[in-house]
Amino acid sequence: MHNSSKHDAPLLRVLVLTTLVQVIATAVALALAPIAPRAALGFGIDAHYVGYQISLIYMAGALGSALAGTLLQRHGAYVIEIVTLLLFAAGLVLLATSTLWIGIVASLLIGLGYGLQNPASSQILNAACPPAKRSVVFSIKQAGVPLGAVLASLSLPALDAAFGWQRTLAVAAIVPAALALKLWVDHRDAPHAPAARRSFRANFLAEQRLVWKSRPLLVLSLVGMVYSAAQLSLSAFIVLMLVEDQGWKLATAAAVGGALQASGAAGRVSWGWLADRAGSGFAILALIGLLSTTGLCALPFLMRLPVFLQVGLLVALGFSLSGWNGVAMSEIARFSPPGMTGQVMGGALVYTFLGVMMGPSSYALLYEVTARYDMTFACIAALTAAGGLASMAMALQRRTIAKG
Repeated sequence: MHNSSKHDAPLLRVLVLTTLVQVIATAVALALAPIAPRAALGFGIDAHYVGYQISLIYMAGALGSALAGTLLQRHGAYVIEIVTLLLFAAGLVLLATSTLWIGIVASLLIGLGYGLQNPASSQILNAACPPAKRSVVFSIKQAGVPLGAVLASLSLPALDAAFGWQRTLAVAAIVPAALALKLWVDHRDAPHAPAARRSFRANFLAEQRLVWKSRPLLVLSLVGMVYSAAQLSLSAFIVLMLVEDQGWKLATAAAVGGALQASGAAGRVSWGWLADRAGSGFAILALIGLLSTTGLCALPFLMRLPVFLQVGLLVALGFSLSGWNGVAMSEIARFSPPGMTGQVMGGALVYTFLGVMMGPSSYALLYEVTARYDMTFACIAALTAAGGLASMAMALQRRTIAKG
């Protein structure tokens, strides 16, 4: 199989495909979060342990991202997309068993697929994307992350109430399996010329050298790590905060969580558009860090506000904190050597997965100390503050270089 060129894959078709894969990937990765109280009973664990399950997914995701460059060279981007979708389908079926050790295996399979899909999708998308539209196009694709979270947050509690969460997850596995079949039918005859075979270790080290030798790529990787840790903590625990700290009903809290994620989808596209207009992705990443830090620090005071202002603050937080990914990925593509977007993306996204691996689990540990979800969110605001400052420093440096 062969990666798309700028002339053989219309941008709209490729964008729809990669966005749909991203929606599925995120919905599968967060499948247990909106139904954590019910699913936890099935697995025989406390609800807040869902943070460790999500971290396990992203630990496997870091491995998948590290392997992605080598697999892309050997098999092509479309083959890797098909494999990731099949891994998602298998993971959902295994989670539906509600057996703890099988759930661990399921989480590892889902994480491996999640780590593979972004480099593959990025290589497909970047080949079809004009440079002038790169930020907004990648942001539209990455809007699939909050859209997938919305899908999970709004549909799974209702389907759980109607049919049970085990049956819901098992039936949902049909969606990624069906898309994998369509991709195989559409692209099974496409030619692919594998690159010279090198070991996984050699390719991984080569990708890391590319990242560490480029200061923009290194900063983007580290900013991705801290922003992703905060973002995934918000996605995983916002519903639990509203239920356990403020006494909201689960369905109402899940609906607000869905609204937060929907605003994140709008935020990603808006921030991407603004980055293209401003000509500085780093400046936009700095602004996102400032606004996100402010929103997270405000959460301990949420109960003092009227309900409509509480919802407004959460929606604004989702708009800012979920907006970084598309801008960062477009900047990674911008600074990647020609023809190596997938490999560099895989190397850089290892740090994003480290962030999401450490974020929810660190949040769960902090919760053991604070005993309140809102205070724990205020603690992790240190991460977004650090990312915003690093982005601001890089934006100023790039501006100085541009002025000569």
